[in-house]
Amino acid sequence: MTELARDWMWGTTLRRLRSPAAWSETVDLFAILTAASLPWSTSLAAIFNVAMLICMVPFLDVRDFLQSLKRPVCALPIALFLLALVGTLWSGAPWGARLYAVNPTTKLLVLPVLIYHFERSSRGHLVFIAFLVSCALLSVMSWLVFFHPALSLKPEEPGSHGIFVKNYIDQSQEFTLCAVALAFPIVKLLQQNRVWLAALLAAAALSFFVNMAFVVISRTALVTVPIMLAVFGLLHLKGRSVLIISAALVALAALTWKTSSMLHTTIETFSVQYEQYRDQGIPTSIGLRLEFWRKSLGFFAEAPIVGHGTGSTRGLFEQAATGGPYKASNEVIGNPHNQTLNVAVQWGVVGIIILYAMWAVHLLLFRGDALASWIGLLVVVQNVFTSLFNSHLFDFHEGWMYVLGVGVAGGMLLNSRRNGRSPGEARG
Repeated sequence: MTELARDWMWGTTLRRLRSPAAWSETVDLFAILTAASLPWSTSLAAIFNVAMLICMVPFLDVRDFLQSLKRPVCALPIALFLLALVGTLWSGAPWGARLYAVNPTTKLLVLPVLIYHFERSSRGHLVFIAFLVSCALLSVMSWLVFFHPALSLKPEEPGSHGIFVKNYIDQSQEFTLCAVALAFPIVKLLQQNRVWLAALLAAAALSFFVNMAFVVISRTALVTVPIMLAVFGLLHLKGRSVLIISAALVALAALTWKTSSMLHTTIETFSVQYEQYRDQGIPTSIGLRLEFWRKSLGFFAEAPIVGHGTGSTRGLFEQAATGGPYKASNEVIGNPHNQTLNVAVQWGVVGIIILYAMWAVHLLLFRGDALASWIGLLVVVQNVFTSLFNSHLFDFHEGWMYVLGVGVAGGMLLNSRRNGRSPGEARG
């Protein structure tokens, strides 16, 4: 390399290091990489997220950023984290357990950062495209693993057929979100007579549903898919369209029911597992959830205002273990598999108010007819309803889906309003 070329490269590098626009592009890139890696790897997603946050520092307008945190959409996630931090002071758990229980709430601190950045960036749509493409590739890999189980990285885990990485719950959450989210652009493209592109997206959405019907699906996704589709119909379809699409979905569901043994098995586990728990005390998945919820309600009643403190859940379950013949009553866990009860046991009514206020404010943020509005709304709706059966806001994978979805989509909408455009013109 000549000296002139080296000088040019150094000069270009120094100019980019001094350029706020270049740093902003780098933040966008790491946000895109975070979304693309999330379906495949928790470690990569965490690394890219840290890199994204670091790249925001050099040209961050601290005063403007702190001002943005006063908005409820940003303040409430921070409040939930602070409550978890302060809740360590009255917890009876060991300090290691208290600090470990704070960790799931730290991701909420990234949500205001994403809103702030994408309020000023025009590349938020690329984050969602990256997630969609990544999930589509994972769907292809899921089929390969289904026919060739040796390809799976988790061959020994129960229910791992069709699972290349992670688990069937995470995969179902991803595929459900992508499939239902595509309904909005499909309808908009059909209204614009862009039939071929609409057909391509419809095929992509159908591929996700087919994978869940014939390969693997979680019971949580099975319950929440109809709710998410109903939300779409109420918001974006007219009466006649609702009837036609509903009839088509019923016919498709009936066909799937007749041809998918996996779907039969998944649905039948509801009644079978409940009866095994009720009659024999067997610790089935459904039975354990009922047991966890029953005990958690009792823990909440003991300390209804501010709860038992951060990280106290496992200790409470240890004390409540009966030691009797019914194994379900002896199970000890640090997560009651319900977001509301998880919060209620640790931080009482105060925690529930903050949690529900956050969900409500984020739902209200996504009013409008833009793609960003639909994606953000869908992310919140999915998290609210799946959190009836899991603590998905605090789980790594589903929690980051919420943070990325709400943060990026919220920033995109605020960007459109900041620049004087209507929400319908927000770039999607």
